[in-house]
Amino acid sequence: MRRDRIVAIVPALNEAGVIGRVVDEIREADARIEVVVVDDASTDDTAGIARARGATVLQLPFNVGIGGAVQTGFKYALEQGYDLAVRLDGDGQHDAREIPRLLEPVERGEADLVIGSRFVEGKGSYRPPFARRMGIRVFARLVSVLGGQRVTDTTSGFVALDRVGIELFARDYPHDYPEVEGTLVALRSGLRLAQVQVEMRVRESGASSITFVRSVYYIVKVLLALLVSSLRRYPRLEGGSR
Repeated sequence: MRRDRIVAIVPALNEAGVIGRVVDEIREADARIEVVVVDDASTDDTAGIARARGATVLQLPFNVGIGGAVQTGFKYALEQGYDLAVRLDGDGQHDAREIPRLLEPVERGEADLVIGSRFVEGKGSYRPPFARRMGIRVFARLVSVLGGQRVTDTTSGFVALDRVGIELFARDYPHDYPEVEGTLVALRSGLRLAQVQVEMRVRESGASSITFVRSVYYIVKVLLALLVSSLRRYPRLEGGSR
């Protein structure tokens, strides 16, 4: 049996209503996992509740956004010598019971980055609003072309990584709407990518900040970011830590 050290990186902003359950579910999914909640300057008791449930809490002194919070978690994972990492959101929409499925390709040495995709098998129940659905499709097709591999869900925040992936994202992780560009960074850097089907729950607390207008703005901004990223030269990493 492998004895890798595994960390779950959970970015959270004002998720006091659900963060305790998220921490508990991660532990129930895999007792080996050490949970690290990155509190992005919440104004509620997110940090206190996560800490009371046994999670390590990294409290940021001011709000840096989702990308900065996630990269903080990767930097911590690298510094602390973790072998594997899982990244999932603190709002409870990702089902922690699916963590073992994400970890399997990484633990077998078949992938450096595994994306929990809502669309890879074409049978998921997730039905996003029209603007978001169009954005997801456009991003997936463009990243597939630019990255040289078919990707079905570039906006998923549910991923598993090996040490190579941790090192890459600790050093180079986009801060503004990071998942799409981060997928391209991984592919262009030579990471081996796999996808597994996952479901996404309905948000139970808090509220999404993405309105229709913001969705359109998001689509335009990310498309420009992808085009700029495609012109960058990326150092080719040697995929696979096994």
